Amino acid sequence: MDLNLGQNVLSGPIPAAIGQLSNMQYLSLGINNFSGPVPPEIGNLTKLISLSFGSNNLEGPLPKELGNLTSLQQLYIDSSGVSGPIPDAFAKLKALQILWASDNLFTGKIPELFGTLTELIELRLEGTSLEGPIPSNFTALTKLEGLRIGDLSGQDSSLEFLRTQTRLSTLSLRNCRLSGQIPDLSLFSRLQYLDLSFNKLTGQVPSSLQDLASLSYIYLGNNGLSGTLPPNITKHQLVALDASFNPSLSGDLPLNYAKAGLSLNFAGTSIDSNGLHDPKVFEMLRCLDGNSKCSIKNPSTSFSVKCGGAEQASASGVKFSDDSETLGPASLHTSSDDKWAVSNAGVFLSNPNGPVYVAKTSSQITATLESELYKTARISPNSLRYYGLGLKNGKYLVDLHFAEITMSDTALSWKGLGKRSFDVYIQGEQVLRDFNIRTQAGGSNRALVESFEANVTNTVMEIHFLWAGKGTCCIPLQSTFGPLVSAIHASLVSTSTGASSSSSNNIGKIAGIAIGCAGAVVVAFSVLYLWWSKDSPRHMPVNTDSPKKGLVT
Repeated sequence: MDLNLGQNVLSGPIPAAIGQLSNMQYLSLGINNFSGPVPPEIGNLTKLISLSFGSNNLEGPLPKELGNLTSLQQLYIDSSGVSGPIPDAFAKLKALQILWASDNLFTGKIPELFGTLTELIELRLEGTSLEGPIPSNFTALTKLEGLRIGDLSGQDSSLEFLRTQTRLSTLSLRNCRLSGQIPDLSLFSRLQYLDLSFNKLTGQVPSSLQDLASLSYIYLGNNGLSGTLPPNITKHQLVALDASFNPSLSGDLPLNYAKAGLSLNFAGTSIDSNGLHDPKVFEMLRCLDGNSKCSIKNPSTSFSVKCGGAEQASASGVKFSDDSETLGPASLHTSSDDKWAVSNAGVFLSNPNGPVYVAKTSSQITATLESELYKTARISPNSLRYYGLGLKNGKYLVDLHFAEITMSDTALSWKGLGKRSFDVYIQGEQVLRDFNIRTQAGGSNRALVESFEANVTNTVMEIHFLWAGKGTCCIPLQSTFGPLVSAIHASLVSTSTGASSSSSNNIGKIAGIAIGCAGAVVVAFSVLYLWWSKDSPRHMPVNTDSPKKGLVT
């Protein structure tokens, strides 16, 4: 009746014979190394109440036979590896209350059949290949308490379906191509977390938000919102407010916005922060939209950051500046010399008191002589941005330093099965997609440098690390996901700027061992050449996952 094989390292296919266990009510196969398709014979287990096979290496579509599980109340298939359209037979799962299906390669539009599963309490569909719009019949899902949909392509969606879902406590519709205005949310008395960022929403922020005593986190960044923020939006227990990159959103915020414990991010808006951040930084960040020509006296030609750690000088002479400031769930911090800034947006919902947006390790980092450089890193559950400020216009070489220091790669434990995946943009251009540090570096605690060229045309460089719903969520611990970066170094290579957008020339190199003097380099390469040509037909590998490939050095 109850078989729990979760959190192991079982491999091979899920045996079809499991379908003979006809009295099974609870079956957990999650967090393993199972491969192959989901056996349709599982559809014979018609007494199943809970089924889990998430966090595996399965493949192929979901079998339509899963629609036979009409007693099923809980289905956990996130990060399982399945793909293709969601079967129409899922419409028969009328008892379903919880569906976690994020981080899979589902295709097609979000099926309207979800709107018929009226017992749903929690639905997660982030990081898939599904297309919008969000079906209008979601209005029937009046029992929903948690709704997380993200990273949709296709047609735009509106928020009209929300009007009946007043029991929601968690609402995340990030990057869903939402258009139109934010509706009145005055009846959403249980709402604690609201994320509508990275959409196309317009109009004013509804005043009803300031009356929701339960609301703790508000994320409205990267939209087209206008008008002013409600003046009393922080009067209750608000912990974080992110309204960044809404160029037409304005306001003159009172000083009580700086009350203890409140985390704010208004980068790229017209809001007067009353001294919360350096006004010069706000002005420079507005240069990112390119609508005005920006210039600066005595511009810089480089910036370097030790992400999440103390100042450090490298063996090559690069001085990585201190970035040990504690960030909150909606933060903008500026370096003491105004040469760079960092912003974070997002909260680890499953562990809000856990990670403080910094990862640390005491382990030795291999493939580099700069081990200390990689022992701390910035992490984020959503969006992490670094800005080079007051830069001389021209072409820059950007080195991004990575090492996976929170996920192990042991083959002997389920704790080695975690997968981190995120995207990287420089100057608005995507340079890395579904980037997995451990895969590219060849293991955990191993240094990796990804290098790009980018143009600065208006004194500001933006490097954006963005979680797009991909990767496991909870291996080895709850809330282990999202972007991670160890250090950044950007330096001017040319004052010629032939285009307004960045050009990404990925060099993608493993951080190698530096040899200290020119003579040693000549001798070393001479010996290597003799050995190479005499004994080895092998060649250096190529970084096959980079958008523009280059030799590994």
